[in-house]
Amino acid sequence: MDSKILTTLEYPKIIDKLIKHASTSLGKTTAEQLKPVTELEAVKTLLQATDEAYAADRLKGSAPFGGVVDIRASLHRARIGGTLNPAELLDIASTSRGSRRVKRHVETIHGEHPLPMLSTIASGISEHKPLEDAIFDCIDENADVLDNASPELASIRRELRSGEGRIREKLENMIRSSNVQKMLQDTLITLRNDRYVIPVKQEYRSSFGGIVHDQSGSGATLFIEPEAIVAMNNKLRETKAAEVRETEKILQKLTALAADHTEELLIDLELLGDLDFAFAKARLAHEMKATQPRMNDRGFLKLKRGRHPLIDKDKVVPLDVELGNQYTAIIVTGPNTGGKTVSLKTIGLLSLMAMSGLFVPAEEGSQLCVFDAIYADIGDEQSIEQSLSTFSSHLTNIIRILGSMTAKSLVLLDELGAGTDPAEGSALAIAILEHIHARGCRIVATTHYSELKAYAYNRKSVINASMEFDIATLSPTYRLLVGVPGRSNAFAIAERLGLSRSIIDHARGEVSEEDLRVENMIASLEENRISAESERQSAEALRKQMESLRTKHEEERLRFEEQKEKLLRKAQEEAREAVAKAKREAEEIIADLRKLAMEEGASVKEHKLIEARRRLDEATPHLETKKTKSAASGKTDKIEPGDEVMVYSLNQKGSVLEVHGSDATVQLGIMKMKVSLDDMELLKAKSAAAKQSPAKQAGGASLNRTRDDNVKMELDLRGESLEEAIMEVDRFLDESFLSGFGQVYIIHGKGTGILRTGIQQYLRKHSHVKSFRNGNYGEGGIGVTVAELK
Repeated sequence: MDSKILTTLEYPKIIDKLIKHASTSLGKTTAEQLKPVTELEAVKTLLQATDEAYAADRLKGSAPFGGVVDIRASLHRARIGGTLNPAELLDIASTSRGSRRVKRHVETIHGEHPLPMLSTIASGISEHKPLEDAIFDCIDENADVLDNASPELASIRRELRSGEGRIREKLENMIRSSNVQKMLQDTLITLRNDRYVIPVKQEYRSSFGGIVHDQSGSGATLFIEPEAIVAMNNKLRETKAAEVRETEKILQKLTALAADHTEELLIDLELLGDLDFAFAKARLAHEMKATQPRMNDRGFLKLKRGRHPLIDKDKVVPLDVELGNQYTAIIVTGPNTGGKTVSLKTIGLLSLMAMSGLFVPAEEGSQLCVFDAIYADIGDEQSIEQSLSTFSSHLTNIIRILGSMTAKSLVLLDELGAGTDPAEGSALAIAILEHIHARGCRIVATTHYSELKAYAYNRKSVINASMEFDIATLSPTYRLLVGVPGRSNAFAIAERLGLSRSIIDHARGEVSEEDLRVENMIASLEENRISAESERQSAEALRKQMESLRTKHEEERLRFEEQKEKLLRKAQEEAREAVAKAKREAEEIIADLRKLAMEEGASVKEHKLIEARRRLDEATPHLETKKTKSAASGKTDKIEPGDEVMVYSLNQKGSVLEVHGSDATVQLGIMKMKVSLDDMELLKAKSAAAKQSPAKQAGGASLNRTRDDNVKMELDLRGESLEEAIMEVDRFLDESFLSGFGQVYIIHGKGTGILRTGIQQYLRKHSHVKSFRNGNYGEGGIGVTVAELK
């Protein structure tokens, strides 16, 4: 791509913005070298990397590129046998550690959100933990070699500190001496040429022995190494030389270790640069509020509210334009400062950005094309050195474009044919456009010439466009209107500014009739466009309203589903708790039965078994609707006396004694109960002849009794006095009679027989008692009285 055209379309300014978002020098270098790509698949690959980095940045924030530096020069020196200094080695270890962090970051996100391209790049980064540990064990964060880098270095540095301590101690003893203090310029110890000295006054030079290493600028102070510490200083210098040798040996060892990994580290740097570059593109997209365009190579572009990325996004007017489908050329007309050039640059710059793998500041659904080249002739490029006029300069560029363009090129021409005689200029512009159009190029051109409006109107695949102008405010709105040719608003502006009406009418008379018809046609189109725009906005508002309602209903549906799920989970939990409770109660009932059997030493009485079964039934959690008659028969059977039925609520079989409307009296073992017909199912019907006897027996009046589920079939009176027992028996018999029990059990125990005799005498006179007897074997014997109720 021609660098001059890139500069014309302000592409380098986008690159500068991209470079600022790179975290490493590696990424910055890659960004600096970015150029538009002319292969569709390559562009899609670049955009995919940007899209994945955009998603990763949104999910987990910026990648941790801290510590990653460009170590290629250091690696080259290590490879050719040079010794790296501590700072260079520290950079290598820091870069290796940073690359591991970046790799983990990408892999972590890839586990949550697919990043196929970035994860492939990250997987190629090698890990060098032993190298990192070796360097960090020997060099601290300030790039100083540590004492524990080797046992020899630790020993040498201990000796150094010891020697320095002895020298300082010796000198401090000297400067504290009163005889020496009067000869000193100052009571301090300093260094000259790596040897310890003290400042002595010039006049005491002859009285103070030792070696002079330096003097002050005035010459009044001499820095003398006393003879007493010369040997000690010599020893110290030898120890320091040993330290340097040992340090050099450690650095050589670490350099050799780094050199063994040179190739892998160089590859890592390249991959890190690619990752940093991808994340820089993502951060630029966030800054511009840009989206990923759909790409094609068939010459089609469609920008939806595209914005020039270098204009303040709060001030820029979005651009809607389509090219390459129904028409391949757009001719934009309109006044100066209306935004024609900005529209031209926006189309070119966004195309270049997309071809470079960058997101574009436009709405979702925008489409751009991969052109083999983009050519632009924009602006006043008058050349004083070449003595070229504006017209000549434009024409020179156009000639170069005509010689290079292909059918897959995009050509942008600003003020085509300007700078010369209008008649010749318009004719030349039409001829140039016709030639470019015949080559199959995509064209966007701006012009002032009205002749080009007629050309666009009459030429297939060419369409007019204009920049909207607000007559009321006498200012452009900077909106591109495709399909509407530009109007000359000179008369309207002059009238609004106060020019005499007679002058304006005279001017109109000077305009040809054909031009007036064109202007009237454009005015009519403008009115129709405004009307259509208003209707479109109304339809758009309605669409948004319907979309809002749809979204609201969807949210409500999701809330309902979520609430339903919660209720189901709650119901399931309650059911589990109810079942667990029922199981616990069943276990307690079973334990009571076993205890009862052990206490009585015999089989449990039948009425106690029935009572235990009732307790089990009550313990069962009722989580479903009441069970009704089986629908298998397909009809409701008529129940009559003598029929054998199944009572659902008790889960027992019984024989029907009487039927009273919707209820029936049923014999369940030794127990009679009044049961609803809906709570039973016919199992076996008695023969017609056999039904007559119960029917006759059932003649006469009957009392409907309502059963109380809390009434038991037995009454335990053991331990009570006769008077209290009689009162309890009377209440018990009333409740049992109303509950429809056939017989009941009164437990009074054996004892002296007083309680049994008194109760039985009372039973003889009671109106509800038909007969009574002592309990049989298994029912409690003479300790229980069994009363049969009427």
